[in-house]
Amino acid sequence: MSWKLTLPCTRAEAEAIDAADFGIDPAPVLMTTETVEDDTETWRLDAYFEREPDAGAIAAIAALVPSAAGHAPAIEALGDEDWVTMSQAGLEPLHVGRFYVHVGALDAVPAGARAFRIDAGRAFGTGHHETTSGCLAMLDRLGATDFGNVIDLGTGTGLLAFAARELWPAARVIATDIDPVAIDVTADNARTNAVDRVELVVADGALSDAITAAAPYDLLIANILAGPLMSMAPEVAAIAAPGATIVLAGLLETQRAEVVAAYAACGCTLEEVDRRGDWSVLRMAAGAERFVPTGPIDPKGRDGWALDL
Repeated sequence: MSWKLTLPCTRAEAEAIDAADFGIDPAPVLMTTETVEDDTETWRLDAYFEREPDAGAIAAIAALVPSAAGHAPAIEALGDEDWVTMSQAGLEPLHVGRFYVHVGALDAVPAGARAFRIDAGRAFGTGHHETTSGCLAMLDRLGATDFGNVIDLGTGTGLLAFAARELWPAARVIATDIDPVAIDVTADNARTNAVDRVELVVADGALSDAITAAAPYDLLIANILAGPLMSMAPEVAAIAAPGATIVLAGLLETQRAEVVAAYAACGCTLEEVDRRGDWSVLRMAAGAERFVPTGPIDPKGRDGWALDL
């Protein structure tokens, strides 16, 4: 039996939540939801536990959302259902450029589209969030560009890596995630969708021998969160080939300037912004010379970075 704890929160609190700092074992899975459209103060935090949360766990979750002080958390038993699957059930197929993303069985695929079945499950990234659909659209527009070495940092379900494999069949494609479960899910999804030759790596950001050994990359994709994106800027720039294309997502429009500044400090320039509601997808170009960090890279800020939305 699993359990759900719900508290109100603000968007700022939702963006700042760091699932790695709980001290709860096993750690709960968190989901934040905008409950009133375009209202930054009216969001909801749902924490899912494998067992009934005790007073310490309740206090740890409440500490993440100070605005909820005075609100008693709603706690309910969910039974044995797979709540992640339930939460994403009924999603309509998504047609973005030459890609058609669906959950569950499918009767027909639009002519000329490459279908990907990405079922709701243990990792996020069915393609329906603005950040992931925006990345798919960005990659589709880049389809005429010749890329030979591609990396998807924070792959989630593997969808963006699969799209890259479809667009650049001769390229080397590496998909990484900090969460081993996400890599297992990506492997399962690759088999389901008959996608081959995507290398899978469990890694914290880009700080991995397997990742650096395959550098430099001429296309880098990172659909995570603004904080980790900024923290990772030096290491991402360090594995980018001169002039490489860098696609960044998972950031709100209000966070765009900070993210752009972090990468500009590493020699990158902004080339395109695809704004989708409150979210933005950025296309940046690496500098004309390969970036070399001047000091040690600080991984602080990457903990708890989200799977593909």
